[in-house]
Amino acid sequence: MNFNDLQRIVLKLGSSIITSENGEIREEWLKSLAVDISGLIKQGKEIIIVTSGGVALGRKHIGKPTGKLKLEEKQAAVACGQIELMQGYSRVLKPLKVAQVLLTAWDTERRRSYLNAKDAMETMLKMGIIPVINENDVVATSELNYGDNDRLSARVAEMLRADLLIIFSDVDGLYDSNPVTNKNAKHIAEVAKITTEIEEMAGDPTSKVGTGGMKTKIEAAKIAVRSGCDCIITNGHKVNPLKNLISGKQLFTRFISSVNPLTARKKWIVSGVKPMGEIIIDKGAVTALTKGNSLLPAGATEVTGKFERGDLVIVKNEHGEVARGLSAYSIEDAKKIIGKKSSEIEKILGFAGRDELIHRDDLVLTI
Repeated sequence: MNFNDLQRIVLKLGSSIITSENGEIREEWLKSLAVDISGLIKQGKEIIIVTSGGVALGRKHIGKPTGKLKLEEKQAAVACGQIELMQGYSRVLKPLKVAQVLLTAWDTERRRSYLNAKDAMETMLKMGIIPVINENDVVATSELNYGDNDRLSARVAEMLRADLLIIFSDVDGLYDSNPVTNKNAKHIAEVAKITTEIEEMAGDPTSKVGTGGMKTKIEAAKIAVRSGCDCIITNGHKVNPLKNLISGKQLFTRFISSVNPLTARKKWIVSGVKPMGEIIIDKGAVTALTKGNSLLPAGATEVTGKFERGDLVIVKNEHGEVARGLSAYSIEDAKKIIGKKSSEIEKILGFAGRDELIHRDDLVLTI
C-alpha cells in the first residue's frame, strides 16, 4: 500500500494497545507512536486518534481492577481514567499539540451535533492540532455504546472524509479462523468486498482489557469502505507501530474501498437524505454551479421550507431542479443573506459564517 498518496489518516488505539494489564499507560509505546506520527505530519499528513483506555485506566480508582463492569461502574471508571489518559497523550506526544474530543453515537447521527463536531475537528487539523477522540462513556447509555470505539473510529473517518482508518489491535488482521485456537489459521491480507463469509470469520475478543472483538472491527471496516475510506486491521503492540506497518514489517488486513470519500458523500446526498427546503437561484448562479463552483448567497433569489444548517435542500431555477446540497445556514439566516455578498454575512448575521450558501463539496448537480 502506498502511504504517499494518503492525506488524512485515522488511528484507532484499543485498550490493550494503549494500556497494560495492570492498568497503566504504555508510555514507551506511546513515545514511539509519537515519533511515527511526527514523521507523517512532517510529510504534510493529518492524523486523528480515536482512543480507548479510559475505563481500563480508571478501574483502579474505583477498586475494580478486573471483571465485568456495570454501566454505572464503567461511567465512574472512565470519569477517573479519562483524565489520566489525556494527560498521558498531552505529556508523551509533546511537542505535538493534542485536543480532547468526547463523542457519543448520537453525536454522529444527529445532524447538528455531527456538524459541530466535524467543524471543530476540521479547524483543529488546519491548526496542526491532533484530535484525540474517545466515546463519552460518562453520559452514554448501553444503547449509545459503540463497542470498544471500533465503530466510532469508522464514523469519525466517515465524518472527516479520511483516506485510511488503521485499527491497531492485538491480532495481525483477519484470519479464516481464530489464530489463538487454530495454529493453521490462514491470514487474509486483502479484502475487496466484505461478504457474509468474511463476516463469519470474526471471532470473540481475545484481549483481557478491551471490549471489542474482530466482529466490531469488521463492522467498522464496512462503515469505512462505504464512505470511501480504506481500513487496515493490524497488531499494534510492538513499538513504532506505524513505522512497522509502512515499512512492511507488520502483517495486516486491508479492506479496500471502491469509491473515494467525496464520491461516497455525494451519493449519500443524492439518495440518502430527505430534502427539507428549496433555494431558487438566478442564471449566473446556474452557470457557476455547472463550472464546479459553490453556491454563494449572491446567486440566490428565494428560499422556502423548514431547514437547519446541514439539512438537504433542492436548488432550482425557473425551469426546475438544478442541484441538491447541504445548506450551510438555517432558513432563517438564509433569508437574511440571499442576494448579498459573502463579505456582508458577518455584519448581517452578527457572526462569521461560511462564505458559501452551499459548498461545492456538499452539492451535487442533477441537471
